Amino acid sequence: MESELVLHEGGCHCGKTKWRVKASRRVVAWSCNCTDCSMRGNVHFIVPSSDFELLDDSKDFITTYTFGTHTAKHTFCKVCGITSFYTPRSNPDGVSVTVKCVKPGTLDHVEIRTYDGLNWEKSHKETGIASFSNES
Repeated sequence: MESELVLHEGGCHCGKTKWRVKASRRVVAWSCNCTDCSMRGNVHFIVPSSDFELLDDSKDFITTYTFGTHTAKHTFCKVCGITSFYTPRSNPDGVSVTVKCVKPGTLDHVEIRTYDGLNWEKSHKETGIASFSNES
């Protein structure tokens, strides 16, 4: 979308997990129907790992859940249970940021695309999602 990067801040519900991410004001976000995302209603955008930074002592409040191939690292706050970010199977070199966990004021536009997580391999090939964690 737009190439100028800005700093977005966000985190979990209780505030124990806080982060900063470099991304455009206009992002492409993914609505996935895999068994995990569909249960959580997750809509997320993907950035390179180098553009994501955990703040303060946030790592002390994070736990991780994996299943299936164990490639995705579903991180969530140990206190409130919110998944504000995670490492997606589609982009193990990136970070997936939950749109609703970004503090208001820095995202101007969110284009939502569909990812068919129930047919993962086909959707991974057809959507080009892997390119979203490439370094700029």
